[in-house]
Amino acid sequence: MPEKKFTIDVVSDVVCPWCFVGRKRLQQALELNPDIDVSVNWRPFQLDPTIPPQGKDRKRYMQEKFGSSDRIFEIHQQLTELGKEVGIEFDFDSIEISPNTLDAHRLIRWASQAQPNVQDTLVGILFSYYFEQGKDIGDAEVLLEAAAEAGMDVAIVASLLPTDADAVGVRQEIDTANQIGVRGVPCFILDQKYAVMGAQSAETLADAIRQTADGFEPGSGAA
Repeated sequence: MPEKKFTIDVVSDVVCPWCFVGRKRLQQALELNPDIDVSVNWRPFQLDPTIPPQGKDRKRYMQEKFGSSDRIFEIHQQLTELGKEVGIEFDFDSIEISPNTLDAHRLIRWASQAQPNVQDTLVGILFSYYFEQGKDIGDAEVLLEAAAEAGMDVAIVASLLPTDADAVGVRQEIDTANQIGVRGVPCFILDQKYAVMGAQSAETLADAIRQTADGFEPGSGAA
């Protein structure tokens, strides 16, 4: 039986491939600590809030961001291999749109008010939609599809999405992340005490979780 309980706040963007890898490694880390009752909360971050609501052409956007096609290929190849290690089938060629993720983060925020684990399930669905299936997760119909698959009340989501509901709250959370020094994602905040930056190995995460739960400062190797 789990004896300890604490929270892990994951600052993440659903168009960040390292965050997808990080979610899988976090799941593995939690399996290595079965006696710790962990509540995972997903917190918003936008890698590029300047992308317009309709998104940008993915290939053009990547070319503008990284410059070299060879560099883009290298990054995708590295991520594809890492993905296979944790059960992710990255399909970068299927992605046509680089979306603005504000609406996706609003949906994730609403999911936190649903049944336990619905938010984490939704985040996993959005990662898969974008990186494995090439779906435009900035599109309202795609977000409604994800909400339904996660078990959310689609009628409520459909009524909220066209409005600005919680847009200010999401932006405030992103501002807070910036203010506390989050410059890259994923960032795992353990029990509001210690931050682990980047898609660390499952073993590193598991060790940091264990040490934080036991009341000790994790070793420098966990940072």
